[in-house]
Amino acid sequence: MAGTSHGHTPAAWTGVTISFIGFCISGAFMVLANPLGFWAGVVVILLGGVVGMAMKAAGLGMPKESEEMVRARNEAGRAQSGSQIQTH
Repeated sequence: MAGTSHGHTPAAWTGVTISFIGFCISGAFMVLANPLGFWAGVVVILLGGVVGMAMKAAGLGMPKESEEMVRARNEAGRAQSGSQIQTH
């Protein structure tokens, strides 16, 4: 996973940040025993997901890999692991 840029996009950062703020809102209102505030925080959490998906659709997320790219990466991994076995 370290070799990929998984999650390092404006869409991902924005969606997670909004969801984190919603989590903090929900947590605070849960402690304050305020159900309306808690559910408002849950709405903000869901809004973070919607905003992240909308930003990805607008081109600010990672593009999906084509089947050709997946196949090439798998073949390169097999070739690399095969060469490591032979050298040991």
